[in-house]
Amino acid sequence: MHSGMVQVGGHTLEYQLIPAHQINRPTLVLLHEGLGSVAMWRDFPARLAAATGCRTLVYSRYGYGQSDILQEAFTPDFMHREGREVLPELLAALDIESPVLVGHSDGASIALLHAGDRRNTPAGLVVMAPHCFVEDISISSIEAARQAFETTDLPAKLAKYHRDVSRTFYGWNNIWLHPDFRAWNIEDCLALITCPILAIQGMDDEYGTMAQIEAIAAQASASPDVELLKLADCRHSPHRDQTIAVIESIGRFTEKIEAA
Repeated sequence: MHSGMVQVGGHTLEYQLIPAHQINRPTLVLLHEGLGSVAMWRDFPARLAAATGCRTLVYSRYGYGQSDILQEAFTPDFMHREGREVLPELLAALDIESPVLVGHSDGASIALLHAGDRRNTPAGLVVMAPHCFVEDISISSIEAARQAFETTDLPAKLAKYHRDVSRTFYGWNNIWLHPDFRAWNIEDCLALITCPILAIQGMDDEYGTMAQIEAIAAQASASPDVELLKLADCRHSPHRDQTIAVIESIGRFTEKIEAA
């Protein structure tokens, strides 16, 4: 595994790159959740790389992990800019072409936005617990997260994964709870996605309903293949709650892409 720092979009971002151990496999690029980072993925990238044989990149966005500390508030288009401006620059800097994007939560939305921009050509998308629009359940859980951050030991737990846990937490929490964010919606990009999609949702997800991945199935009409995986006994983090099922499904998905 190679760990390093890369300059992207005027910021220094941390990353880890696990080399491939099988030939002719796509590179997997993991895009973390709203409070995620390289370290927050824990052993999932290594297990995924071992199971698929794929070169695997994991990185922390600006404001997260050991990347540069967030200096300004997010705006409602922050995921659009991440998917359409920052991610292409990152991939170019690390010489990665046509990856399979594996996104979780906000990272899944960023993957959809990236693929919905015709300038970009990912080989496929794996989106776990994606957000295509804002639901009441999302807002309620994000409000509960703020309460937990301000009244429990959650800051100490998250501090293990971020340079400035308060800036990271409130950067994410404040924009999701901002009144202007209630109108946030990325459904317009779904019809422009032309690569295969695997959409994974936990049946017990506290941040979103099945309506999110069903919107992808209904609206991603240009995609050659949209597969939905609905997991029982699974909350907002399928890769943690149902690790084996998720790794196996991603393995099958990448093999289909390779064979196509």
